[in-house]
Amino acid sequence: MNEHNYNLIKDEKGVPIKAWTKGVALEEAAEKQLRNVSSLPFIFKWVAAMPDVHWGMGATVGSVIPTKGAIIPAAVGVDIGCGMMAIETSLSANHLPDNLHGLREAIERMVPVGRTDNGGKNDRGAWQDAPAHHLDEWAKLDERYNTIVSKYPKLNHPQRVNHLGTLGTGNHFIEVCLDEADRVWFMLHSGSRGVGNRFGTFFIELAKQDMRQWMINLPDADLAYLPQGTEHFHDYVEAVHWAQDYAMTNRQLMMHNIIAAVANCGLVPPFEATLEVVNCHHNYVAWENHYGENILVTRKGAVRAREGDMGIIPGSMGAQSFIVRGKGNPESFNSCSHGAGRAMSRAEAKRRFTVDDHMKATAGIECRKDADVIDETPMAYKPISAVMDAQKDLVEIVHTLRQVVCVKG
Repeated sequence: MNEHNYNLIKDEKGVPIKAWTKGVALEEAAEKQLRNVSSLPFIFKWVAAMPDVHWGMGATVGSVIPTKGAIIPAAVGVDIGCGMMAIETSLSANHLPDNLHGLREAIERMVPVGRTDNGGKNDRGAWQDAPAHHLDEWAKLDERYNTIVSKYPKLNHPQRVNHLGTLGTGNHFIEVCLDEADRVWFMLHSGSRGVGNRFGTFFIELAKQDMRQWMINLPDADLAYLPQGTEHFHDYVEAVHWAQDYAMTNRQLMMHNIIAAVANCGLVPPFEATLEVVNCHHNYVAWENHYGENILVTRKGAVRAREGDMGIIPGSMGAQSFIVRGKGNPESFNSCSHGAGRAMSRAEAKRRFTVDDHMKATAGIECRKDADVIDETPMAYKPISAVMDAQKDLVEIVHTLRQVVCVKG
């Protein structure tokens, strides 16, 4: 195939950037960040930008950063292990009640969402008393956690147990969706909550301190890195992999509780929820082998899409979402986008759109329609159809979902 599906951006200061942005806007600030990353001395071969690419802290959201000999904590970000989970049920659209409000309330009763009390002990987004099966899952994480915090006591988070199985805020959500055959799916988006945020924030600052100490000048201070072989590199890799496991467990517990909430709400007939399960990170780092070499791949807002890998690419509130199968494109380091990608900042969305605009955009969907979710309105995001079209050589669409219930923090 001579015709590439990506745009090639060359920078005289660094490696090339392969950007799957044909037919999708690439903002100037995001391109500058991609160029900054490409200029770092330890980037392996090139940087891959996904079609949902947009400005982030230090590195763009929607980028795949392969590195050899170093890791950039801010490229992984503070929502370590953030990702998606979806499960297909045996329910059909005609099994759902006409009024879906009771379904949304049942889910919200079983999964703490949002954040109040500045995240303190009365936070409605945390368990006051974690269920027994959550404590069983925490027990599997506890020993590694204690090893990490015994060395770095500042990383200890008071809500580490009570955040497990909770949604959080921002763009995190739980949805009840229908696929192309009107089968019911449950889908959710969340990460490693407060403890992951604390880990990420701490190591980003530690990397910056190291850069100052070694007098290393960077194009952006948020690209501070930890060189392989150093103590901080080892400790960060240990912490980040723990937070990724915590995030995966968090999603599994929420899904377990969502299934129970719907099964026991009295609004739908008995059902199975084991037909097809997808659980994937999209903010994480992993050791992988590419082009015959073992390297670190940081996906900041990108999903692994090796040949046959199942992934989830959500649209925004009111837009379609997709269950996809990876094509294993080596040039993207076996990756695809993690969503539609923001078209504007949260502040800009709140300036530009009204509650009335949001209500029209989410007509027919049982969801919050108040001023506090306008930053998440569909118009704040890139059109998902264009994003999917730009990555046809990265994934194939297996299912197309449309949400009928959306729970936001």
